[in-house]
Amino acid sequence: MAKQGQIPHQGLEGLTAAARDAANAGSGEKSLPPVHLWNPPFCGDLDIRIAGDGTWFYMGTPIGRPALVRLFSTILKREDGKHFLVTPVEKVGIRVDDAPFLAVEMRQENDESGRLLRFRTNVDDWVVCDAAHPLRFKTAADGGLTPYLHVRADLWAKVTRAVYYDLVDISEERVVDGRPMFGVASGGAFFAMADAEQVRAAL
Repeated sequence: MAKQGQIPHQGLEGLTAAARDAANAGSGEKSLPPVHLWNPPFCGDLDIRIAGDGTWFYMGTPIGRPALVRLFSTILKREDGKHFLVTPVEKVGIRVDDAPFLAVEMRQENDESGRLLRFRTNVDDWVVCDAAHPLRFKTAADGGLTPYLHVRADLWAKVTRAVYYDLVDISEERVVDGRPMFGVASGGAFFAMADAEQVRAAL
């Protein structure tokens, strides 16, 4: 429900209709609406949550329609650490437990710069890993590493465990700022995972 001074939103059905209209603002079937150009009034929070496993919930119930999840993912925006669904006429807040996307598949290619990694997200977007779309590695509570891939405009995808093992398999050691680091190369860039000496000590 919208707080005092906020414009009430139209709920899930109204947002879905507005999102479909917004999708038509793209220039092709897989293009994204220009959410970065939209600055509508904030209309309060909607009871939508993206769980850590990538499942979208509305009022505690999983949204079982992949096409609807895909639609909402195209109007997702992050501002000041918070996530919103944005159309030209309204902006509603949602909750995201970790990252809004998952990277569920990885393919290796080669170009003039060497290895090129492409990742598929759980909403069927393909993202090329390079300097503009880097990998970052966060230390988990158990001391392990959780990788994230930059998708677009401060939106990230958590790399699934299976894909993370694929990354480990192709990791290599390089010197970064005078320190030996294990990491992954893609698109002419190198993404450091961990200090190489610490990794060797743990083996």
